[in-house]
Amino acid sequence: MSHFRALLLGASAASLIAGAAFAQQTDITVAMQLEPPHLDPTSAAAGAIDSVLYSNVFEGLTRFMGDGSVVPGLAQSWEISEDGMTYTFKLRDGVTFHDGSTMDAEDVKFTLDRILAEDSANAQKALYTGITGVTVIDPMTVEVKLAEPNGNLLFNLAWGDAVIVAPESIDNIKQAPVGTGAFKFDSWTQGDKVELSKYAEYWGTPAKLDKVTFKFISDPTAAFAAMMAEDIDAFASFPAPENLPQFEADPRFQVLIGSTEGETILAMNNKQAPFDNKMVRQAVSHAIDRQAIIDGAMFGYGTPIGTHFAPHNPAYVDELALSAYDPEQAKAMLAEAGFPDGFETTLDLPPPSYARRGGEIIAAQLAEVGITAKINNVEWAQWLETVFKGKNFGMTIISHTEPMDIAIYANPDYYFQYDNPAFQELMTKLNSTTDAAQRDAILGEAQKMIAEDAVNGYLFQLAALSVAKAGVQGLWTNAPTQAADMTGVSWAE
Repeated sequence: MSHFRALLLGASAASLIAGAAFAQQTDITVAMQLEPPHLDPTSAAAGAIDSVLYSNVFEGLTRFMGDGSVVPGLAQSWEISEDGMTYTFKLRDGVTFHDGSTMDAEDVKFTLDRILAEDSANAQKALYTGITGVTVIDPMTVEVKLAEPNGNLLFNLAWGDAVIVAPESIDNIKQAPVGTGAFKFDSWTQGDKVELSKYAEYWGTPAKLDKVTFKFISDPTAAFAAMMAEDIDAFASFPAPENLPQFEADPRFQVLIGSTEGETILAMNNKQAPFDNKMVRQAVSHAIDRQAIIDGAMFGYGTPIGTHFAPHNPAYVDELALSAYDPEQAKAMLAEAGFPDGFETTLDLPPPSYARRGGEIIAAQLAEVGITAKINNVEWAQWLETVFKGKNFGMTIISHTEPMDIAIYANPDYYFQYDNPAFQELMTKLNSTTDAAQRDAILGEAQKMIAEDAVNGYLFQLAALSVAKAGVQGLWTNAPTQAADMTGVSWAE
């Protein structure tokens, strides 16, 4: 320090500006609340994996941009047969994985076959089951055959669940991921951080940053302190919305407020009594005051939803009236369903603020109509194990951050276990429809069906709230998928 001070004293302002003291910063530390359970986006439901790795380390045939559009990724172009059942992808030449091996059609085949395998752990396998065969035409060409036309295929291939992986590095992917992205994985200090560095041989536009550190800070108070002290450069999905006005008033920082694909829901176990009774689920829906939850848990940030669909999507249908806040109606429905004195159940709450804070408010609202919800705070890994995989829960609060994911209601094995053949038929029809207006009509019907069935309690669309130092540029404002895409991020000169 004293050496630097002496230099400063002896230097003129002009020579300083020309010198290295003002060299542009090339590293960034980005904090997030949830730590990934492991680092393979193709074998887990945890969005935290995509937050760190999507586009940064791993890439798919197609990819999402910050505005939600789908653009070519590792596939530079494709042709679709007239019957819509054969997609021929032309791959980019000169793409290498971070271990130096070439990415080619064999890797694409390996990736898609692995998703479709009987023992596949892919959380979104259902999106890809229409693929009947993947054929390598030559090293740069791969053909994907479908059982029936699927207007969503290019969109589905942009998900983190379909990023391209290699057989050579698959055994260690959960701890040491090897992808094709602009950054390569360096290290993971569990409980603390993941470090990435710029990949010199990247096929596309090189990253402007040399080093990215993702730091995990789960406690909202600690998040505020770390940002205020400038220990971190940005916080993606900032967990303490009540502090945002302080950051907005401080010239050292910028606050980004956008939309996410996160439908925040009070999920109910449709196979477990009493939630196997539609009238009970409807009663729960009427017992919820959405605006009180948005105000109390999110300090006003969030848009009420009445079904599992993003309000900013053109196909959104407002179904709020079907589950309007009406405690008296909720009590009457409970009595009619055979629970005049209410009932007891469990409410599992994972770490995000929307769940923990929202859960306290919802438990109080349910108590007003006679439902006793016993709160069970669970860590993220535990939630994935007991609720998502084990289906061992009464109710839970979670935000579904995957884009356009209403089709999860067509999977009876999905954790909330909704089994409705009519809905499943609607999704089959949607997959084979390419006309935009017809697709919107089907999606509208689907939204209405799950709202009428009160499959879950639909709360609000999660807002994308991020805080960064004033000099950071290129961060996504909206979150069309769960990602902290650093490939276009830099510091202002």
